[in-house]
Amino acid sequence: MTSNTSNREAFVWIWLPGETKPVVAGKLERDNGKIQFNYGKSYFERISNTKPAISIYEPELPLKAGVLPLLDGLSIPGCIRDAAPDAWGRRVIINRKFGNKGAASDTADLGELTYLLESGSDRIGALDFQRSPTEYVPRLAANVPLAELLQSARRVESGVSLTQELDQALFHGSSIGGARPKALIEDQGKKYVAKFSSSTDLYSVVKGEFIAMRLAKYAGLNIAPVKLVKAAHKDVLLIERFDRSKVKDGWERKAMVSALTLFGLDELMARYASYEVFAEIIRHRFTDPKDTLKELFSRLVFNILSGNTDDHARNHAAFWNGNSLTLTPAYDICPQGRTGNEASQAMLISSSNNLSQLKTCLEAAHNFLLSKEQAVEIFEEQQVAIEENWDRVCDEAQLNEVDRNMLWGRQFLNPFSME
Repeated sequence: MTSNTSNREAFVWIWLPGETKPVVAGKLERDNGKIQFNYGKSYFERISNTKPAISIYEPELPLKAGVLPLLDGLSIPGCIRDAAPDAWGRRVIINRKFGNKGAASDTADLGELTYLLESGSDRIGALDFQRSPTEYVPRLAANVPLAELLQSARRVESGVSLTQELDQALFHGSSIGGARPKALIEDQGKKYVAKFSSSTDLYSVVKGEFIAMRLAKYAGLNIAPVKLVKAAHKDVLLIERFDRSKVKDGWERKAMVSALTLFGLDELMARYASYEVFAEIIRHRFTDPKDTLKELFSRLVFNILSGNTDDHARNHAAFWNGNSLTLTPAYDICPQGRTGNEASQAMLISSSNNLSQLKTCLEAAHNFLLSKEQAVEIFEEQQVAIEENWDRVCDEAQLNEVDRNMLWGRQFLNPFSME
């Protein structure tokens, strides 16, 4: 492998299980609008010397020599795209590169390799991207106060060029996904994704997500820990990262892939993603498939009962250890605004049906190896958990009466969902 300063290629570095420092795994190269990957010689030498090495993700990028073919319909390996910034991170990068012109720029103005190379190194999962195959130089920013990050986010939303200081403050979070303002922070030996309110919010979206995540925990789901804090008199949601573990000599990183990658799809094909196919993948490839299927079904039910219709395939993920997959804790459970009662989930539930109703879940229960009686028991337990803990969690979030009345019966426990 040789280095090249142009954005026609990038070198993929990986944190192997149990390690706190990365090694180079291979090279990405752009050719005719597509980005392909091949493992490096040094990575194969690790295997021959009985040192640890895993595939970035199988079956997409198996440990084979040569340029690995892309799956049909993809222009970049899905497991690589998972590590790239989404809408918000791309807006931050555009702001950095184009200044005040950034507000009018399209996220497609920059190539995919540029987004990989320009985004922060503390990205979700266990990968990073460098221009060199021999020297790893992390793109990190100092840990800064939330108030500064909040100010930076406001400027990016408004299309105002960031000062150098604020640029570095927000740069730390430019690698994470999603469309809403956010950043990455470290506090008291833990790492968090910090989510900010948006200038376009019609109600307290940040508090709404906090309430949904806390209620999901009461409903028995495996949820990433969350807390609500204030910065510059604004609410900030902190979601504890489950892809990092603090050890004596640094941070271990856990490899992850999105459900979209498990499906072999990209964003343009995401409408074909379904819980039915997800359940099939779990039955064949996941650890503890029976318990995992029940957990996924329970998350689907809770999404419906909490009004979270943004349950697209990037909002589900699995840890990858080189051999098997394990469902990550749930994240990004956020009630979505709705004008009427009828709603649809982002992923198909049963056949071509994605209506946000418990009866749709009932039709699909067998795919999760659940009887109808077991499914109904989950419905009832979650409804009770939401009703019994609603006031407690709303008080914890200091949610005002207007927002409580708007969320209750509209997003949470909407009559349409329980018909």
